[in-house]
Amino acid sequence: MSNASLRTKAPILINQACFLALLERCKSMPELKQIHALLITFGLSDHHPFASKVLSFSAVSSSGDIVYANQFFLRLSDPTIFNYNTMIRAYSNSKNPNKSVSLFVDMLRVGVLPDYLTYPFLAKASARLSELRLGGCIHGVILRNGFVSDRFVSNSLIHMYGSCGDARSARKLFDEIPTRNLVSWNTMLDGYAKCGKLDLMKEVFDLMLERDVVSWSSLVDGYVKGGEYMEALAVFDGMKAEGQKANEVTLVSVLCACAHLGALEQGRLMHRYIVENRLPSTLVLTTSIVDMYAKCGAIDEALFVFHGFPKRKTDVLIWNAIIGGLATHGFVQESLEMYVEMQSLGVRPDEITYLCLLSACVHGGLVKKAWYFFDSLSKNGMTAKAEHYACMIDVLARAGLLLEAYKLVSQMPIEPTASMLGALLNGCIHHGDLNLAEVVGKKLIELEPDHDGRYVGLSNVYAIGRRWAEARTMREVMETRGVKKFPGFSFVEIGGTLHRFIAHEKMHPKCEHIYMILDAIITQMRPATDTETQELILNLTF
Repeated sequence: MSNASLRTKAPILINQACFLALLERCKSMPELKQIHALLITFGLSDHHPFASKVLSFSAVSSSGDIVYANQFFLRLSDPTIFNYNTMIRAYSNSKNPNKSVSLFVDMLRVGVLPDYLTYPFLAKASARLSELRLGGCIHGVILRNGFVSDRFVSNSLIHMYGSCGDARSARKLFDEIPTRNLVSWNTMLDGYAKCGKLDLMKEVFDLMLERDVVSWSSLVDGYVKGGEYMEALAVFDGMKAEGQKANEVTLVSVLCACAHLGALEQGRLMHRYIVENRLPSTLVLTTSIVDMYAKCGAIDEALFVFHGFPKRKTDVLIWNAIIGGLATHGFVQESLEMYVEMQSLGVRPDEITYLCLLSACVHGGLVKKAWYFFDSLSKNGMTAKAEHYACMIDVLARAGLLLEAYKLVSQMPIEPTASMLGALLNGCIHHGDLNLAEVVGKKLIELEPDHDGRYVGLSNVYAIGRRWAEARTMREVMETRGVKKFPGFSFVEIGGTLHRFIAHEKMHPKCEHIYMILDAIITQMRPATDTETQELILNLTF
């Protein structure tokens, strides 16, 4: 090669090396756009590896821009399987996972053959869409093309079936994997958790020879999603006892359990664990802490954590947590002021925001304000759901606007739920409209014929109206239909330990002592009978 030829190629090679270095160090879309402009100037934007790096950053980076990535991809003259996989992966994580499938079809149409990296992203897209039929079709393609033996592909299919609620197919795939790794076990564990198969979830967990933070987090999350909050806290204690450190996912689930139980002391211990272990104060974790304190009634602590997070980094979820917490505990004006502040920061409300605001109106008896927020849903392109209607009916019923509430129930575009009718029934009883209460009570029984509380509710309506025969009849109907009355229960937290009680509790280890104290309290509450009144009663009796 001549010296002139070497001198011509040297600058090109130097430029290419510089561009690769720039792309490796790129941190933001504005930087990427500048590098892209230079690549176009030098005629390199369509060449590998520059095209692949520009596409990867814009498509899958946390600082990327999927719209820009798609525009770049469409301008590629001959996209490779790597380029297709990058875009399929990007869309599988986006708000529009359907695009992953569309790209896959386009890829096959132009003759680009998929590889073992293509299918896991398609399975993920199916999982996020909860489209079992689509996932089954992807599985069929994988079988035909001989990729099912790939463990990475099999694990992604297990995840897809678990996410779509098909635990049986997930387990079949799991059992067919010849050499399972920790990811296989964790995926099956998570699949059972998502399907609500708590016994099978625990069985898989107990069979695991190796466990990591993902294993423990899946188990905790499974119990939380299944409503077994006490069990979730017990698992977390076991996790700590084995020396396994929790991560953000674990703690979000544990804080959720504390919130549902109203276990404030346990929640404070979780908050302390986060601080002591120096876990990053992410928005998700901070939102969970705020939500826990708010639901446990520790509003001052909820506000302290909320105000400690930079407002410019907040999203609608953390605002919903604090607005909802304030509303639930009767801080009506404060919750409405929070909403005004949220709007001033440019955070757009969602359906949950309006539900929280309607809840505030329920507690404050703000009928006009409730109608304003209810109407704002449609004005902002949202559709009122059953929960919004239930709140609106509750506001009207509490205010004594019973006919207006009944009219809303009759004319709304969705079928009435038990919570809506229950709110109306309570309003009817409170305001003494026993005729409408009877109508609503009968509708509740039609809606939930196996719910003991519906029969008791209507029986109470008859009892208030001194219609004793009909009240007894309701009790008899309940027994004839085999509907059993289940006792309610409550939790009391003492010294960080939760104690569960039902009516006429006899199983608690300190039961005798508790009843002794209770009798003493009742005796002190009972007013002393006046001596003259006693003599009058005796004279009348004898």
